[in-house]
Amino acid sequence: MNLLNKAIQSFWYGHNPLRYLLWPFERLFHSLSSRRRSAFLNGQSPVFHAPVPVIVVGNISVGGTGKTPLTIWLIEALRERGYTPGVVSRGYGGDPDQYPHQVGPADTADKVGDEPLMIYLRSKVPVVIDPDRSSAVQALLKNNAVDVVISDDGLQHYRLARTVELAVVDGQRGFGNENLLPMGPLREPVGRLKEVDAVVINCSAGQALVSRLNDMDAMAPRFQMHLTAGDLVALNKESEQPLGSGSMALQNPGRVQAVAGIGNPQRFFQTLSDLSIQFDPYPFRDHHRYTEQDLSELSRVAMGKNFIVTTEKDAVKLQCFPQVRGAYLPVNAKLQEGLIDVIMARLEDFKLHHSHRY
Repeated sequence: MNLLNKAIQSFWYGHNPLRYLLWPFERLFHSLSSRRRSAFLNGQSPVFHAPVPVIVVGNISVGGTGKTPLTIWLIEALRERGYTPGVVSRGYGGDPDQYPHQVGPADTADKVGDEPLMIYLRSKVPVVIDPDRSSAVQALLKNNAVDVVISDDGLQHYRLARTVELAVVDGQRGFGNENLLPMGPLREPVGRLKEVDAVVINCSAGQALVSRLNDMDAMAPRFQMHLTAGDLVALNKESEQPLGSGSMALQNPGRVQAVAGIGNPQRFFQTLSDLSIQFDPYPFRDHHRYTEQDLSELSRVAMGKNFIVTTEKDAVKLQCFPQVRGAYLPVNAKLQEGLIDVIMARLEDFKLHHSHRY
């Protein structure tokens, strides 16, 4: 993690008094974002209303909160109830030839972004990327037999009308200093959580976060989400030997190189500790695009008895480097009972009235 990222973290999640120098910019951000949202909600700016229900999985803060694992859980939950879901995403970090672009088996993370590629490879549902989610939805529906759309992120993309809003909150980091960008980590004020259909708290919430949520009037229903680790999966054939069949333990004991380019690398490192895996941590910024230079030191270490253990999100990028030996640790979301009932009630309401919430 570079010095700039460390400084930002100290502003947002620490007690660095220098953050108050950014107060005028926070006020400007709040004014512009509020006007923009009002323009869409009041009909002053055009909004696309899809002919099928749209579920937005988003958050009010910058950085990883667990939206993608929740999206994958939701895909499976909807399939079990007879729906045929598709996914749209901004495709952050990708650079396709043109937008909208439907993710395919030949795509790389450099072309379509790490999260869309991960969703496609894990779930095999159609995934379309476009910074304009409305355009992505139209392309998804035109080319695929889909009866419900999931938007991975996009809570603030008000150009797209939505039937269900799910806001994911990091139970460990909460809302930081509760300031808006750039003074704090929030895209919208905490009060925005009163308007969503459900708040999903990723991992056990700290006492400060629980107290803050309890103090909010007319709070949306809250549901707990826990991420459970699956079995280690080899990055390539050369990496299979150190892995035990169907095991989360490595056959060759010793330290591994833990590589995490996600919103909260410490959560991944804690998971490895819980699994009694010894490691040296290598955190990178979220959505980091790995280069040969990044991996030169890791590759040198991996040629010995130890190798890399990384996240599934990072694996779709690291698999492009055949010299890297290692494995990724997939995680699966476990949701508190009741969330799917909230979602299904909204979908049934859409069937009756053929209208989104807004």
